[in-house]
Amino acid sequence: MLKIAMGCDHAGYDLKEEIKEKLIKEGYTINDLGTCSKESVDYPDFGIKVGEAVAKGECDFGIAICGSGIGISISANKVKGVRAALVCDEERASLARMHNNANVLAIGARFTDMKTAKKIVDTFLATPFEGQRHEKRINKIKEYENKLK
Repeated sequence: MLKIAMGCDHAGYDLKEEIKEKLIKEGYTINDLGTCSKESVDYPDFGIKVGEAVAKGECDFGIAICGSGIGISISANKVKGVRAALVCDEERASLARMHNNANVLAIGARFTDMKTAKKIVDTFLATPFEGQRHEKRINKIKEYENKLK
């Protein structure tokens, strides 16, 4: 079964906890990188932790949650090798995997209800990367990323 890195700020705490519980029941291994309460914290700390766990190969995928999903996705995307996608519905979850080979799912807790979030997670984790014509686009991203210092 897949190993999933999960991280959130205070705004995403409740959503993270419920998704984590669901995934554990389904047999996934969860690496919970925090936060561990609703006390105010900074989303970059957790987006970067999730990104690093995925980039280092410690986890197969990451799920990062903050209030809007924007800040934590930007933070995760600063980690070399991460392709974090902010997703708000099942179709985009599917496309993020099929076309972009996204390895981190970002969710905005203030804009995504629990039922939708669970469907997004299920779709993201179940959808394979199509490769083929999309592979060359991912390779362009990797090539540019490798030029950066």
